[in-house]
Amino acid sequence: MQKNALQNLPANWQSWIVENLAKGCDPVMMATMMERDGQFDRTLVQYALADARRQTHPEPINTAKVPAIDTDANKIVLPDRVVDVLVSLLYPRVVVLGNVLSDDECDAIAALSRSRFERSTTVNYDSGISQLDESRTSESASIQRSETEMISRIDARLAALSGWPVDHGEPLQLQKYQMGNEYRPHFDWFDPSLAGTAKHLERSGQRLGTIILYLTDVEEGGGTSFPSIGLDVFPQKGGALFFRNTTPDGLPDQKTLHAGLPVVKGTKIIANKWLREKPF
Repeated sequence: MQKNALQNLPANWQSWIVENLAKGCDPVMMATMMERDGQFDRTLVQYALADARRQTHPEPINTAKVPAIDTDANKIVLPDRVVDVLVSLLYPRVVVLGNVLSDDECDAIAALSRSRFERSTTVNYDSGISQLDESRTSESASIQRSETEMISRIDARLAALSGWPVDHGEPLQLQKYQMGNEYRPHFDWFDPSLAGTAKHLERSGQRLGTIILYLTDVEEGGGTSFPSIGLDVFPQKGGALFFRNTTPDGLPDQKTLHAGLPVVKGTKIIANKWLREKPF
């Protein structure tokens, strides 16, 4: 069984958390004290407090269901496929998976989108309108849910993998990176304090999770980098990367800052599946 975040703290701090939650102390104030006095990482603190509340309250507040991948075993048995667990990080929650797609499925998805690729855009923080941005130099294409039998099958597989309903997932967004193309560090979650991204929250809520499907191998470069935690994940055809964009309390997780590193040699094609809070 996985160690939860609370168990990663010293015993005296574990007792302190449980005792103060039982007294009704404010978790926000507790988190501030733990960062200040214990010099603990903010993300670890948020996860540890959420673990403690789950243990001490039968029906804890603010613990809405979120996308989750069970990594207790080395393999995940899905209705139509057995997926390999390669890397599992608890906070932020990041999982690297192998054998999510077959080679034929990877090739078919890439072929389906071949004539649709256009220069990628980003969301303007003020207006919410898509715009060209030099920080993102890839090409993008979209494949709708249920567009083909194969896409329906893969969406069902990703839903079983993440425990998240098919209708809460955005359409697959494909990205093609040629030599030198990149996507500089960014977040997938929407910032509710910004007018432009707040408009996206109104439609289907927050992007709670991200699944990146790697449709090609890449000869050199092209990894997905998490600079805040020192992790780089390099493309493996048929593999996938999952990460949760929010903390257990539903707040945007700052440690999910990530980038698409420049491709040095070859072509990188990925498919993003963003998992939303409400039906999309």
